[in-house]
Amino acid sequence: MKNQYFGTDGIRGEVGHFPIVPEFMTRLGYAAGMVLARNTKPGECCKVLIGKDTRVSGYLLEASLEAGFAAAGVDVMLCGPIPTPAVAYLTKALRLSAGLVISASHNPYQDNGIKFFSANGDKFSDDFEFAIEQELEKPMGCVSSKELGKAYRLDDAAGRYIEFCKSTFPGDLNLKGMKIVVDCANGAAYHTAPHVFHELGAEAIAIGVHPNGRNINECCGTTSPAALIAKVKEVNADVGIALDGDADRLQMVDPAGRLFNGDELLYVLTKDRVSSGDDVGGVVGTLMTNLAVENAIKNLGIQFERANVGDRYVLELLKKNGWLIGGEGSGHLLCLDRHATGDGTIAALQILSVMSKSKNTLAQLVEAVNLYPQVLLNVRFKPGYDWKEDESLKKQIAKVEANLKDVGRVVIRPSGTEPLLRVMVETEDSNTALAAAKSIADLIPTT
Repeated sequence: MKNQYFGTDGIRGEVGHFPIVPEFMTRLGYAAGMVLARNTKPGECCKVLIGKDTRVSGYLLEASLEAGFAAAGVDVMLCGPIPTPAVAYLTKALRLSAGLVISASHNPYQDNGIKFFSANGDKFSDDFEFAIEQELEKPMGCVSSKELGKAYRLDDAAGRYIEFCKSTFPGDLNLKGMKIVVDCANGAAYHTAPHVFHELGAEAIAIGVHPNGRNINECCGTTSPAALIAKVKEVNADVGIALDGDADRLQMVDPAGRLFNGDELLYVLTKDRVSSGDDVGGVVGTLMTNLAVENAIKNLGIQFERANVGDRYVLELLKKNGWLIGGEGSGHLLCLDRHATGDGTIAALQILSVMSKSKNTLAQLVEAVNLYPQVLLNVRFKPGYDWKEDESLKKQIAKVEANLKDVGRVVIRPSGTEPLLRVMVETEDSNTALAAAKSIADLIPTT
């Protein structure tokens, strides 16, 4: 069972190129609507929520999806630009059948995509996505006029979400006296995140809050933190918060301009829960989580497991194990006792609560973690090449792993969208890591 359209994070691509075109999006809305309708109890209304980020193409795709759902007899609630995790929250809070987000996350504005959330506020299962793909193979139809779906505008979506975010911050704490710069990447959080921090008492200085449809993630946000670093230094802020275009990723900056990625923040969350006596069970990272973070978490007496790259796989492993905390170096952080999905704003609030309680800086909170250098090489291979059956490659990988012993790792993984192999070597010395990665990459036949 292999999906044709759905990748690790929904359907994504360049606008104007299949499948990110109006005709397909209308069919997608209809197909998803038919699958949802089949799973809705008789007599119950099937209703979905559609949110989007600030890309100009969001208008086009929103209208197309709305038409498809209406043709399937499914009602649609539209909430306009809003963070991805807000859609997850509202879908569950409003007891809806599903939620959709029109976003390409941290990608440039020319790209866009669709993410689905279940009624429980988490990502659709592979089985559900496959059912939609099967429905897409059938001709599109339309229910009778009396059965057509309707569209509604949810005007207070942002306000509901802001209050939810604030509710995850400890009631006995506040952010008074703290100066925070928040970079919203000219994306979906431009009218939510600054209000969250301000209403909790912080002096919130917002940048990346002037979206024009084409500047999302452009020289701002988690993918370009230089603007945030400069602003934190300029205003002498206590901390900087970087979100991405749909606000499900987080990176942070201290007054010295040091950037803290998702791996380091995952350790801070874990240590705080352990110090508070919470039973976290264990922590989930990914294949790319820095080895130093894994070791530091294990030194806290906490189990650590790795999932495939992608927050949906982190979530799946957390649920399987009954654990609460997980994340990726890219900034997806999950605290399942706070939200059902990764949320950059809520993750930032958890870190800020640790800083407030402990009176420690970010640098002090991660003193036990000295990240290992990671070298990542992307190699475009020849069509038909099967790297898993390449004996010379397997021997070299084994040789590198033997040389690294217990102070390094080798991770080889294919791209999900291109004929690329990603070769990552991690160890204590950057020159050793680079040489080892090249020794593996040089054996891959390129185009």
